[in-house]
Amino acid sequence: MYQKREAQGAFSPLPGTIAGFIATLPMTLFLLIIQRLLPGWQQYALPPEKATQEMAERTETDKYLDKPRLVGSSIVAHFGYGAAMGALYTTLTRQIRLQPVLKGTLFGLVIWAASYLGWMPLANIPVAATREPVRRNMMMILAHVVWGSVMGAIAARLEQ
Repeated sequence: MYQKREAQGAFSPLPGTIAGFIATLPMTLFLLIIQRLLPGWQQYALPPEKATQEMAERTETDKYLDKPRLVGSSIVAHFGYGAAMGALYTTLTRQIRLQPVLKGTLFGLVIWAASYLGWMPLANIPVAATREPVRRNMMMILAHVVWGSVMGAIAARLEQ
């Protein structure tokens, strides 16, 4: 029976996981570039670093994180979150018939909203959209468009 299910194209979140991980790279590069275009007072640490710092403080592990370790930890967390959301993408959107880039873009916007308007404000994370200036929010929304469109395209290719 296992072989028959495999032959019919058994579902796997792996393509989305890989796509989400890979798509986090252009998203991160986009953030690093756009951050420099913001007014000087808005060029503080990007959300993955600020969220990682907040979690380290809450768990009292911040004493082990100098700046390089904090940045490294935030990169690992960001790529891990991207991979996890990519797995969620292939799980939740499998039956939605849209062009992959559009479907991925919409999913990226849903992830932004669920994170920055949802669980982050509830968890009192300092980078929640409710606590950030408009330009920083626009930067993050556009970054999630980049992530979602790239992730959708890559996931579609990997699923073929």
